[in-house]
Amino acid sequence: MDAVDLAYPFIGRWLARNSPADRVPSHGTELFASAHAIDFVAVDSAGRTAPITLRSLLRPEPANGFPGFGRPVLAPAAGTVVAAHDHQPDHDARLGIPSLGYALTQRRRAADGWLALAGNHVFIDVGAAVIALCHLQRGSVAVVAGERVEAGTVLGRCGNSGNSTEPHLHLQAIDTPDLGRARAVPITFGGTLPRNGQVIEAP
Repeated sequence: MDAVDLAYPFIGRWLARNSPADRVPSHGTELFASAHAIDFVAVDSAGRTAPITLRSLLRPEPANGFPGFGRPVLAPAAGTVVAAHDHQPDHDARLGIPSLGYALTQRRRAADGWLALAGNHVFIDVGAAVIALCHLQRGSVAVVAGERVEAGTVLGRCGNSGNSTEPHLHLQAIDTPDLGRARAVPITFGGTLPRNGQVIEAP
């Protein structure tokens, strides 16, 4: 299947994680057509994705203290919004020891279905695929189903809803918005795909 080429759905500096440039399935599963999904985590001026303190290693931290929380999420291509969900709460972020306990409950969230994993999200039909952008901040989604958007349109803001240990953006391409029968579609950004640990500077 040919890759769909996209623009980066953000501005500023973001770190690539769980990239399909390093392995497929990128998140260790093909559940919900996520084999070619990628995560982006915003970094601060010092290149950190999170405020690392003794406290954060021992207990959950408010998500709004992380550099990605609230940053605009942009449409990566022109298309039509086919789904928009905005009601899932943002939960505390978990690093260190708290992240281990959170990981043990992931199977339960997967059993609860797509919404429990994706949190607040937007689907955009761009013709060659449907693009899903997930873990958005509650109350930030700025588009509705049926709306036409252009590349760069603000869709919402980065949050920590769904299956997320810290504020980040999860993006994947699928061949139909019906997750029950969707297949994963490969993606590129400007013809390339960042590897894990690569920092992207998007103007």
